Formats: sequence, C-alpha cells, structure tokens
Amino acid sequence: MYMEHPHQKFMLAAIDLARTGMNTGTGGPFGCVIVKDNKIIATGMNSVTSTNDPTAHAEVVAIRMACKVLENYQLTGCDLYTSCEPCPMCLGAIYWARPDHVFYAGTRHDAAEAGFDDHFIYEQVQSAIEGRTIPMRPLERNKAIEIFTEWKEKGHKLKY
Repeated sequence: MYMEHPHQKFMLAAIDLARTGMNTGTGGPFGCVIVKDNKIIATGMNSVTSTNDPTAHAEVVAIRMACKVLENYQLTGCDLYTSCEPCPMCLGAIYWARPDHVFYAGTRHDAAEAGFDDHFIYEQVQSAIEGRTIPMRPLERNKAIEIFTEWKEKGHKLKY
C-alpha cells in the first residue's frame, strides 16, 4: 500500500483548497494550510473577489487564522504549505509571521501562465520610489520621526 509523506499530505490539502475555492466562486485557484506538530491548525483559500479584499490571498487568510488559533503573532514551530509560490505581499506576510518552513507547489511562472502575473509588482518593489507607477511622496516625516523616537524611548513594549 502506498504511504504518502506528511509533506505530500499537507501540500495536497493546500491544492484541494485551491480547487475548492476556485470551483465555489470564493476566489482564484490558491490554497494554503499551516501545520504545527504534524496537524493542520489553519487553512486559507483565496477570497479576493468574494470579499472585495485585495489582501485576502490564501496565505494571508491562513496566517490570520493560525495566529488566532495560537494566540500569537508569530508562527514559530509551524510549516506553511501553499499551492503556489507566494506573491510579494504574501512573502512579506510570511516573513513577518516567521514560520519554520514554506513549501509551495506551483511557481510564480506557472501562475503567470494562468493569468496571475505578479512580475510587475516585483519590478515596482525594486524601483526607486520616484520611478514607481503609483506616485509615492513623503509627507510630515518629522511627525513620524517623533513617534519612532517615542517608541525607542518607551520602557515597556513588545518587540516584534
């Protein structure tokens, strides 16, 4: 009898979520599961279009759920399985959440072939602020620096 590796089982669960979300109209074909101690503690499907939330990518949805389950803003001791290589936004969220490992099935190039091309965002992130497509201009920087100074001087704070 064929025995699948636990990594395979969790990846297949993420892929099943991607298919379910796609077929139920939840959103695009992306799914994610987060695992701790060899158990799925959170799941996420892309729900951008059904919730009108551009941040509702599968990974972000799963990270939010896992953090609630763990009552912690970090995913130390967890592994994240996603049906596709994370986009720049999800990659940022993953680094902030700090899981131990990330496993992905499809690549960003595979996603681009299906119409989900985030190459433009990768280019924008690397561009100088002045050259970005969406104009970005500093405003009231001195006030922001005041807040950062207060933060540095604050005695009791939870660093993240």
